[in-house]
Amino acid sequence: EALAGQEPEVAHIDLMIGRKDGPLGEAYAKAKASPTPGHEPLLAILEPNLAVKPTTLIVPTVTIRSMRQASMVYGPAQAAVAKAVVDSVADGTIPKEAVDELLIIANVFVHPAAVDRQRVYINNYKAMRHAIRRAIEGRPTIDDLIENKDRAKHPFKYTP
Repeated sequence: EALAGQEPEVAHIDLMIGRKDGPLGEAYAKAKASPTPGHEPLLAILEPNLAVKPTTLIVPTVTIRSMRQASMVYGPAQAAVAKAVVDSVADGTIPKEAVDELLIIANVFVHPAAVDRQRVYINNYKAMRHAIRRAIEGRPTIDDLIENKDRAKHPFKYTP
């Protein structure tokens, strides 16, 4: 999990990394075979015919209700996620020898009011890189969670 940037171009990534032959592979198949309207998953690609490795499925967190909103998620956010995955392999965060065995499923939050495509790209790239590193390193640790449990606050927290 990682957060980057400020509203409305804030990026929030929740991800899972796991083996294709495990529960994540089953979740991947289910997401592709039975998409939820407004949350249709998309493969992360650098460009057509260049899907990233590990195979990465992007699932929008916010229900897509307009073409403008779709263009932000499936345009700059998708491109940023794809580049972040490949850069994570290039720098060794994700071992090259494991890319064909792994899958990533990333829930990608793009605020419906986002308008700055460059900022959406930058923030999603930063958030994805950070989320991948944290997942691979097993962070936060349980000790981190216990230490911060009483002072932690969610940036989008509201009182209904």
